[in-house]
Parts: sequence; structure tokens; C-alpha cells
Amino acid sequence: MTAGKLTLIFDCDGVLADTERYGHLPAFNRAFADLGVPMQWSDDEYAALVHIGGGKERITAALADSRRRGLFVDDEPPPDLVPRIHKVKTEIYRGLVADGVIPPRPGVARLIVAALSDGWRVAVASTSAPESVKSVLDSVVGPEIANGIPVFAGDVVQAKKPAPDIYLLALDSLGADPAATIVVEDSAVGMRAAVAAGLACIVTPSSYTVGEDFGPATAVVTSLGDDGEPVTVLANPHGVAFGDLIDITTLHDLLRAAGRPLTSTPQEQR
Repeated sequence: MTAGKLTLIFDCDGVLADTERYGHLPAFNRAFADLGVPMQWSDDEYAALVHIGGGKERITAALADSRRRGLFVDDEPPPDLVPRIHKVKTEIYRGLVADGVIPPRPGVARLIVAALSDGWRVAVASTSAPESVKSVLDSVVGPEIANGIPVFAGDVVQAKKPAPDIYLLALDSLGADPAATIVVEDSAVGMRAAVAAGLACIVTPSSYTVGEDFGPATAVVTSLGDDGEPVTVLANPHGVAFGDLIDITTLHDLLRAAGRPLTSTPQEQR
């Protein structure tokens, strides 16, 4: 562990880009159709499934519910159906990312570049498949920057969010100090994982998570902010002063407000 070295960890889905509505949901439904699986998820159905961490876990839960509703009357689904659906869905999803149909969230690319320039470690921790996360990261910041950002994703941990395991793995692998680490999440599930790992967490709710309970968050804002789309503060329990954009100064203030005083300057942390 490197005491004082600042670390910024992003979730992927709903944080780097609005991937759930514009990417994952249509990719799941196309995979079901391609494989002849008698399911199509509505927007409302998927909004409920978002509370389950991991694509395979969402498919498993939906298949169990489908059996209860009699969608597999003649035959039980084969035991390898979940990984087959997930594999096809992942390829469809990566194609959607490559086609540029998934909008990045405001301020993400700006803050990643600023943090890296200021000597922060930047990483991504997600329950999605690693190849899907890498595709989104490439599309948001470009492959050159993305190649220098560690990704912790998918089945690298057994217990997915809201369990803290993915964040604990990231901290251990990076040698990061929890007291000098801040997470950006979009959901209560992800926030609980970060908080359980002992991390400060700023929440930027996405289209499926607006209205969730973010009580333990360090702050809740509409987005990280960009030109033409300033930050609106939704919850600020520590009374941090926010401008129109979440920037490096804001991250320092949030860490201090969360009881994580920093003992070195950005230059000394490099």
C-alpha cells in the first residue's frame, strides 16, 4: 500500500457511459432473439434487474422467473444456456459500443485526463465482462489513454456488488490506500460495495438509478459536469463547495470532508 497516493476508481455501466439503457438492454434482447430464448425484457423489467450485479446473474434470475411463468413448458433450459446467452450478448454489446450509439456521461473523460495529469491512479471496477468494460473505456477516453488504466471486472471475484470484493481486489492490486481513494458510482448497489470497502463514494445517478437511496454516499450529483451541462448537487451531507464541474479540487475536498485528510501535495504524490 502506498500511503497518500491518490486513487480514483470508476464503475463502468451508468458511470463511464449510459450503457444500461442504450447498450446492455438491447444487446440482451437481441441475444435472446438470436438464440431462440422466449424472453424479451421491457424497460421496466430491466430497471428491476439492474439491482442484480452481473450480466450472468441477471440472466439466471430472469430464467428462473420465466420458468415460474411457464415460458419453458416443454423443456428445461439447457445448463449451458446462461453462458451462451452472455457470450452472444457481449459480442452484440461490443458492436453497439463500436458503432458509437452509447453516449458517454458528462465530464468523465475530462476528469480522467485531469486526474492522470495530476498524478492520480485511475482504475475501473465493474461487474460487467472485462471485454465490454474495455470497449466502453476505449470509446470514452480513446485506446491510448485506456490502455494505461487498470480494469477489474467480471468474474475476477466470486461475490459481486453490493459485496465489496471488486473494490478490495482493486485496492490490493493497485497497492492503494483506502483513505486516499474515491469511487464514482451510479447505483445504490455499487455505492454500498464502495462504502463496504471503506471508500469515499460520489454518486452520479443514471437513467435507471435515479430515486435510489444514496444515504451513505459522500455526495450525490447529477453528473461530473461538462461545458454546457453544469453539476446539480442532489445530496451534500458534508457541505462541500461545488462549482459547475467536479474537478481535482472537488475530489480533494470530498476526501477531506469524508474524514480522509491528505498529508501530501499533488506534486509529492506523483
